[in-house]
Amino acid sequence: MEVSRRVIETEEIQSAKALSMSLFHQRSHFWGRVTIWTVILLTISLPFTLSFYLGYHPGWQAILTGFLAYASVVGVIWFVEPISYYPTLGVSGTYMAFLTGNIANMCLPSAAAAQNAIGTDPGSKKGEIAAALAIGAASIVNLLFLIMIILGGSYILSIIPESVKSVFPYIVPSIFGGIFAQFALKKPLYGAIAISIALLLYLLSIPTLIKGLLCIICTVSIVLVIEKKKFKNKVA
Repeated sequence: MEVSRRVIETEEIQSAKALSMSLFHQRSHFWGRVTIWTVILLTISLPFTLSFYLGYHPGWQAILTGFLAYASVVGVIWFVEPISYYPTLGVSGTYMAFLTGNIANMCLPSAAAAQNAIGTDPGSKKGEIAAALAIGAASIVNLLFLIMIILGGSYILSIIPESVKSVFPYIVPSIFGGIFAQFALKKPLYGAIAISIALLLYLLSIPTLIKGLLCIICTVSIVLVIEKKKFKNKVA
């Protein structure tokens, strides 16, 4: 009886957690869509006002030419970033990150650091909550610093030595390197596979924008094959 009661209690707790997470995801989707679409409408309201209300429309050919030129450069990123960042950011974190921006150099590192600090894995329920809280805190701090920089940015840049400014281009790569090392230490084999594929693609003469997508696809495919073989060996 005691064992049965504990089993029932455990199942009830797990069901309650699953229901809570499902409700959390529903609300995340609702408010995420509301905020994203609000920002989209606000963003396009200025060019629409300039084009159709004030009469400064440049012509559809110029708009289409500019869009195609821009999409040819960064269009791949529109698909690569959501796919590659989602496992770490989760549902709510993805909405927040793409709303606030600075995903690569702020949201993703903050989420990864928070998950590492509490000892949870990306993609887990605990990891998603940690990512959402970390991104929220990072966004607030970023907003405060952004206000200070807007008010006194010119002066701050004028007093920074040129030797320090020359380091700025290496900030984002170093952040990604730290994140990669953090996860590679947990799965050294997968880290070695990822870095090997990245080096191979770097040496090949293929478009730069495609290299990131190919690296993700190849690494995930190889890791899935390895995990399936491990599972079959355990079952056998």
